[in-house]
Amino acid sequence: MSTKLVIGFRRCILLAAILLVATVGKALAIDEIQVYNAEIAKVGQWTLQLHLNYAINGRKQPDFPGGLIPHRALNGTPELAYGITEWWELGFYAPFAVDQNGTPYSNAGKIRHLFVIPNAAEREFFYGVNFEFSYAMPQFSDTKWNLEIRPIIGIRNGDYEFIVNPIVDVGFGQNGDAVFAPAARFARKLNETLSVGVEYYTDLGPLKSFQPFNEQQHNIYGVIDFKIGRFDINAGVGYGLTPGSDRLMAKMIIGTDLTDGQSSKSAQSLRSFRKFDTALSGPSRP
Repeated sequence: MSTKLVIGFRRCILLAAILLVATVGKALAIDEIQVYNAEIAKVGQWTLQLHLNYAINGRKQPDFPGGLIPHRALNGTPELAYGITEWWELGFYAPFAVDQNGTPYSNAGKIRHLFVIPNAAEREFFYGVNFEFSYAMPQFSDTKWNLEIRPIIGIRNGDYEFIVNPIVDVGFGQNGDAVFAPAARFARKLNETLSVGVEYYTDLGPLKSFQPFNEQQHNIYGVIDFKIGRFDINAGVGYGLTPGSDRLMAKMIIGTDLTDGQSSKSAQSLRSFRKFDTALSGPSRP
């Protein structure tokens, strides 16, 4: 990794530490159910994703006074992203929700900065960190200004991958705390366009004092990833393991590339090195 990238990661970690010791509140909007895998758009490339999740059998009470009731609510967001460098992606969100009565709500907007090790899809060990800043409407959060800090740590071995996102959700204000909401994914690639796996999402409560287990959110999802034409799709069904969780959820993420972008020079170098190494080693023996 280059010296500039190392310095960039150190600055990101320092920023996270400063923000966590600041006066914070709690953010609760759930418009994106996804485990980040450190893969980003190519340099100069625009991508588009649509995130959707629906509480088939959700919690019947809002998380705070005036908040949306999760039961039979549709949450989602279109996400437009742009590859700035081979290790930095910028994203823009426009979250929304439709409650059980069919009333639509806008949750203003979000902007994110995702910093990753280049060419994560071709590495056995990969990592990164995402910073997501948002302004929330009162139906979605009891604090207006919010921040998500999402580290990314992953291991890939052959067709298997395991990824952890130890997320901290932060809201600025007097109504809450920094919340720890780790997520994880274990998946197996069946072929070049099809994977199956399990994803696990939690909300353990404030960092300074976790909620009792029965009040925490623990949801396990069976997921499938596949392609239809130029569209990448992640779909899954989730089950809540505690009384504080939504009992039955469904989610879908549909993504596509809007422009081609530029191929990464380091990715080309890595592929060239592998071809050269294979040529020197000769064909593998059974």
